[in-house]
Amino acid sequence: MARVGLSPVRGDESAKRRYVYSEGELHKLPDKPPEFLLSRLLSWRGRLRVLGEVFSGPGDGSDESLEMFGTRHLGREAYEKLIDPMASGVFAGDATQLSLKSCFPRMRELEAQHGSLIRALIRLQKEARRAGSKNTPGPAPGGMLTSFAGGMSVLTDTLGTQLGSRIRLATAVEAVAFENGLYTLELAGGNREEFDAVVAAAPAWAQARILRDLSPAIAGELDTIPYPPVAVVCLGYDRSVIGSGVDGFGFLVPSRERRHILGTVVDSNVFPNRAPAGKVLLRTLVGGARSPDLAELPDEQLLPRVLADLKGITGIAAEPEFVSIYRHEQAIPQYLVGHGDRLARIEQELEGFPGLVLTGNAFRGVSLNDCVLNALHTAQSVVPDQAGDRARQP
Repeated sequence: MARVGLSPVRGDESAKRRYVYSEGELHKLPDKPPEFLLSRLLSWRGRLRVLGEVFSGPGDGSDESLEMFGTRHLGREAYEKLIDPMASGVFAGDATQLSLKSCFPRMRELEAQHGSLIRALIRLQKEARRAGSKNTPGPAPGGMLTSFAGGMSVLTDTLGTQLGSRIRLATAVEAVAFENGLYTLELAGGNREEFDAVVAAAPAWAQARILRDLSPAIAGELDTIPYPPVAVVCLGYDRSVIGSGVDGFGFLVPSRERRHILGTVVDSNVFPNRAPAGKVLLRTLVGGARSPDLAELPDEQLLPRVLADLKGITGIAAEPEFVSIYRHEQAIPQYLVGHGDRLARIEQELEGFPGLVLTGNAFRGVSLNDCVLNALHTAQSVVPDQAGDRARQP
């Protein structure tokens, strides 16, 4: 970030407090194993089943769903109250369909190395202590949230400004052709331009449209990557009407609770400049693979459902002072079981098109961090001498 003159803003410490709504109340996700034993999120039987995970062994190597993996290692209750809402929080996805190997490859690696996730956690904590690291791995999601003072668009706006005339905006690519070692891009308006290499970083469905004439096989594979719709309902309240139930990052709602919402992030807790002094900004997600139809409801039908759920979960009964609803008709790509095989087939087809690179969040990671890392790898593959040196810099 320093190379482009940006200084990310770190999330507040309160962002480490995360909750899951279960059986009528919010439960804080444990930060340490002893807290897990005392948490009432799982029943005693459920907690004992999780402790039995230490005797687990590695799977047979097949591409499992998150449901299959979570149930096999942690039991049904832990899957329903922990793994299922995590799938909704990260992918707005259906844990019965998402691929463990593609969505959370690190968990697959730990299982292969240690057999048990608990044994892996203990080993990683010991290694971190020996190395003198203060960031020891825990059972809850870790990492420090970062953004920019003006929001995430600051990153792309800054890059666009620095690239200047080297980047063209609002210039649609209609199709790509390949002949005599050169790629011809057909642009909206009928113009054509030739290039030695092409990097496609659009969503999978957009790449499929652009590449359909060039390679029907690649386009067909890209078309099978689903993007369920998601609605984001942003609500502003005076802090005086907010109880103690929203004192951290936010909360997730398991499928078994049969609520309309997937979860809520308290933006103004994570990044205090997201709301005026004395105010609170909530960002609630609706839809996804769990209930795509809800995301497409008109505002006058969607908003009452969200407010009712928030009242039932957090106790907020006041009317919001601010409401803004955003809809993403094709939101987050879903890495379904078989995603890795799909990528292998695409890579095989790409061997016939030297200089054509497909990247973006449809393939190997949906987060911004994943996209930045994949972008560096892509740059190195296209311009190895220059981009590779830059990619290795801190």
